Amino acid sequence: VVSDFTYTVETIISAGKKNLAIAHVPVKTNTKLRESRLFPSIRVYLQRSLVTMLKVYSMYRPLRLFTLAGGTTFLLGFVIGCRYLFFFFMGQTEGHIQSLILSAILLIVGFQIIMMGIAAELISVNRQLLEDIQVRIKKDELEEGK
Repeated sequence: VVSDFTYTVETIISAGKKNLAIAHVPVKTNTKLRESRLFPSIRVYLQRSLVTMLKVYSMYRPLRLFTLAGGTTFLLGFVIGCRYLFFFFMGQTEGHIQSLILSAILLIVGFQIIMMGIAAELISVNRQLLEDIQVRIKKDELEEGK
């Protein structure tokens, strides 16, 4: 668990990723006696939960997340670059140099985000292998203790 806000969302996503069964147990709640100390409103809870979901999703599917973010940035840079080329071929480059600079920045940043996604994917695979090794070691320790 990496979230300092709530572990439930993270645990559910993690269990789903590992193909673990999840059961639902209905629980009665008490009447509201005071305001929550964990979060002041539903909006704050949803914002914090969304951040937690993005963190967990980036742990389990980093390549997809970073490719989406980097690809969007790269595509935006490409479109702005095409706009500059349109004006360039029309002979109207004056006043459009900012588009060229912005395009270059977005293309570079988009490419870097995608590269970070590849590195994060490799780290994710390594983490999964370490989790498998840890489960096997604990299983062996339990069998030796019998």
